[in-house]
Amino acid sequence: MIRIRKGQAPARLVRAEFSVRFRASFIDPAFRAEDQSIARLEEIAWQAYTDGRKAPCTQKAGPGYADPDYNLSTEWMATKQRLDAAQLRRADPMSPSRVLLVCGSARNDGTCPGEISKTFRLLGIARETLEQAGIQPDVLDLSLLTSEYGRNIYPCKGCVSTAMPLCHWPCSCYPNHSLHQTNDWMAEIYERWTAAHAVIIVSPVYWYQSPSPLKLMIDRLVCADGGNPDPTSTSGKNAGKAKGLEMAGWDYPQHLAGRAYGLIVHGDVAGIDGSRRALSDWLDWMGFIDTGAQARLERYIGYYEPYATSHDSLDRDEPVQEEVRNVARAVAKAVVELRAGRLQAVQPAGSRPRPK
Repeated sequence: MIRIRKGQAPARLVRAEFSVRFRASFIDPAFRAEDQSIARLEEIAWQAYTDGRKAPCTQKAGPGYADPDYNLSTEWMATKQRLDAAQLRRADPMSPSRVLLVCGSARNDGTCPGEISKTFRLLGIARETLEQAGIQPDVLDLSLLTSEYGRNIYPCKGCVSTAMPLCHWPCSCYPNHSLHQTNDWMAEIYERWTAAHAVIIVSPVYWYQSPSPLKLMIDRLVCADGGNPDPTSTSGKNAGKAKGLEMAGWDYPQHLAGRAYGLIVHGDVAGIDGSRRALSDWLDWMGFIDTGAQARLERYIGYYEPYATSHDSLDRDEPVQEEVRNVARAVAKAVVELRAGRLQAVQPAGSRPRPK
């Protein structure tokens, strides 16, 4: 019998503290005319919180699931259907070749920094190169987390560390309406990763690491590597059932394996090598295809120069601009080979002796 360890979760909020947190969104004096309406909404939210109404809208899972009568979140079902459709589009030989371009910087000129990021400029160079090669780019700018209303990527809750089958593909932890954890961008991001034939991540270094928006997305993609596509098999989030499935033998399906990748990591003082290696290791682990040394770029821009003139440093650094083009060219060539069935042929076909 495997034990399920308990004792960390805090006590539920009392009514007064819940009220303080709920009303924090309405501190603007312009809301005072609607205080009675806000009080009514607060009472509804309090009942949802105390009742634990994580998924207030559900539907029967239906055929193809371990428990067809289980009530699944309609929002999760809609996301899963979009992922299935995206996978079919990607597999269609007549569909356009598609590369997901991820801007990992948190900076843009729509919020406090007041200026675009060098990362976004480098991504633009890669995008133009892909378009010239006849590849359809899909730009995912993670800096929108800092500048758009209601745009969220919530943190991974670590379900996989309880048992891999408890981590559902796509993630079913969010939205959680009882905790007001809504507008989770990952529902759309999963679809965009699924639809892509390749991905290029362009990222700066923040304190020797990937920026927090990029790391949030990376953590939430854990369900793509070994995640359970059938939440009914664990009756939602039943830890005991999930542990039982894992101990019976779990095959750790790699839902995004077989896509190609390129990386562009830049910094100004230190940390580019460690950050680039971490991203490479992560994508390798998920079964992505390394498209060669030319597609893994790590460079300093304006080394130990002032931050205020860093864009000028990029203007002058024409070699790094050309190296970014080479990353995109390498990935574009790999996509052609991948879709022709020639790139997979050189990959080892052996099974993983210790999957995880």
